[in-house]
Amino acid sequence: MIISASRRTDIPAYYSEWFFNRLKEKFACVRNPMNMRQISKINLSPELVDCIVFWSKNPKPMIDRLQSNSTPLKNYNYYFQFTLNPYGPDVEARLPSKTDIIETFKRLSDMIGPQRVIWRYDPILINSKYSTAYHIDKFYEFASALKGYTEKATISFIDFYKKIADNIKLLEVVEISTEEKNVITQNFSKIARNNNLSIDTCAEDIDFSGYGITRARCIDDRLISKIVGHDLLIEKDKNQRRECGCVKSVDIGEYNSCSNGCAYCYANYSNKIVEENCKKHIQSSPLLIGDVGSIDIVKERKA
Repeated sequence: MIISASRRTDIPAYYSEWFFNRLKEKFACVRNPMNMRQISKINLSPELVDCIVFWSKNPKPMIDRLQSNSTPLKNYNYYFQFTLNPYGPDVEARLPSKTDIIETFKRLSDMIGPQRVIWRYDPILINSKYSTAYHIDKFYEFASALKGYTEKATISFIDFYKKIADNIKLLEVVEISTEEKNVITQNFSKIARNNNLSIDTCAEDIDFSGYGITRARCIDDRLISKIVGHDLLIEKDKNQRRECGCVKSVDIGEYNSCSNGCAYCYANYSNKIVEENCKKHIQSSPLLIGDVGSIDIVKERKA
């Protein structure tokens, strides 16, 4: 079983203590987003978990404990999807400075190795401030800074979901033409190659293989097989978008619980709900937000 921690929220940045508590107790509970009274109990025993995939824009609160003798994480295999984007607080409201984030990236890579820290530059959005030329310049800057600290960059272009329409409208984000996407990917590919990086795209419906760009598997059975030292036979995740190459995983996060404040975020529907949910967080609870109630139905999920 592969654990995703998490596509829905930034667990390393905001909920690392809760996460370590879950590993100590060897289980976590997750509400069904479609039926909030249904709860899955996930067995987190090291014998059952092949790998943990962390998703974060700022894992600094977690990394001091990654290799401590007292942390239960020492019994697990894991890697990080680490997002470093070029935006200011108008787009990513509550992130540290890029200098701080890059230093955290390097420190993490030094601890666990560049193979296990994937650089995500996504989503790419375009407006009058963040132009095509701006993205090319910033990708060059970041790739140069991260040279030797990661082996791969994953990119994607913004999807115009209804739930983010108001935020995107305020930023005056425009549709990116196929021609612009080709200009960006062609330049990114050259920059990546010059910095010893492979490059792939996350859930894009355009084929950029002519520029040496492959399709990503962010939950990647190939990488996990290398990390664990043996082959794994895992099906493609049918719950993700058609273009997504990820294999099956179990996500232990919850929507509307990330405080990064990113305008493009599909996992937060309401800033008000995010604030309310953060107040409900209990570090000792099996649930990320709130606790198990008397009318909740808890079922153990088969690994």
